[in-house]
Amino acid sequence: MGAKESTAPEKYPVKPINIIVPFAAGGSADIIARTLEKSAQQHLGQPLVVLNMPGGAATIGMNEMAGAQADGYTIGVIGINAILQPLYGETRYHYPTALEPLVKVVSSPIVLAVRSDKPWQNLNDLVSYAKANPGKIKFGHAGLGTTTHLTGELFGKEANINIVQVPFKGDSEALASLLGDHVHLILSTPPALKEHVKSGSIKILGAAEEKRLTLSGFENVPTFKEQGINVAFDFWIGVVAPKGIPAAEKAKLAAGLKEMINAPEFSKSMQELGMVAEYLGPAEFKDRWIADNEKLTKVTKETGIADVIKAQKK
Repeated sequence: MGAKESTAPEKYPVKPINIIVPFAAGGSADIIARTLEKSAQQHLGQPLVVLNMPGGAATIGMNEMAGAQADGYTIGVIGINAILQPLYGETRYHYPTALEPLVKVVSSPIVLAVRSDKPWQNLNDLVSYAKANPGKIKFGHAGLGTTTHLTGELFGKEANINIVQVPFKGDSEALASLLGDHVHLILSTPPALKEHVKSGSIKILGAAEEKRLTLSGFENVPTFKEQGINVAFDFWIGVVAPKGIPAAEKAKLAAGLKEMINAPEFSKSMQELGMVAEYLGPAEFKDRWIADNEKLTKVTKETGIADVIKAQKK
């Protein structure tokens, strides 16, 4: 028995590893999974199989991750939604404790976009219009209680305007609604918007970050704070495993993912897509979860956003 146990970790992985994406194809989390998939065979010795499970503001996919066997053959890509969703009411799992942080992959900034044919040139123009037309402005986002939803609600609150939220199943659906002129603005991520910014069909009015973005095509976007609206976050996307994954499998996954994320071509791909590759290992990523959990619990409670979102989910 002893000999068999000691050789087992060396064998892992002996079959493809499923990587769950809790959003529709085309959004940031999906793009990350598919970029990692390209070098998985080289760095993990087995392919990654991307499984899209959208819906429920990422909870459908996260439930699958949390409920999967902790054997190293199911991992998932998550954003900070894993921390946010339990703050808004009962979820099947308490994701911050039911999931095991493996690696942080990228920083994922959020920007506010409108169609280029709209008259607004900055957030102040938009705010003035919203004040003159209370309750008429609709904003689209990637799902109830997601980071894009939270950012939109906080924007409305900080700017003291009444805007109506419209949830979708991911960034790509929200964008389609904006392009179809069904919503006036969306809160989204640079990767989902990049091509439309380049083609000139949409314009970006603000970035909800502490500092201006360094991403190609987004360098001239002023932050919300520069425009007098105190909304700034540092959101991330990372890879997790179900709680209880054996130490050897966890170490093997983390080591392989580190190689994949730190590869120059991965960083270049992310930059081209509108994201910044930023590796954090399991321990540092866990510390980040704990800090963000405290910060977001405070923000959602103090602003009343948690109650707003709870009411919208009913």
